[in-house]
Amino acid sequence: MGTDENIRTGRHCVFRPHAHLVFTTKYRHAVFADRHLRRCAEIMRAACEDFEAEPTEFNGGADHVHLLVNFPPKIAVSRLVNSLKGVPSRKLRREFPDLTRHHWRAQRLWSGSYFAGSVGGAPLSVVRQYIEQQTRPL
Repeated sequence: MGTDENIRTGRHCVFRPHAHLVFTTKYRHAVFADRHLRRCAEIMRAACEDFEAEPTEFNGGADHVHLLVNFPPKIAVSRLVNSLKGVPSRKLRREFPDLTRHHWRAQRLWSGSYFAGSVGGAPLSVVRQYIEQQTRPL
């Protein structure tokens, strides 16, 4: 096995799983400005630490976010997603009351669905470039 700085080790394994996650806002409302996205990235980075996961790329638009995350194999993607959607939803709605006006019925920031794609076969540089190009529409 060659040397690769992206390979991580656990007690009984060597791993490098990455997932490309996409979360959309409830009803696809265009609610995010740059300040919301910056804070969302900070919150998601902290949430990843609780799972020993490493966010390697983050970007988004007015109605969605993209996250490329490296996570240990002991973590189920669904558990990671649950935390990555729940914690930012609570914190962003508390810190930015203007976000709640778009979700008066459901009191949820995110849609109940999400996209999770394995990027093991794609070069990470290609996925990073794709996420970097996902900018907020004006």
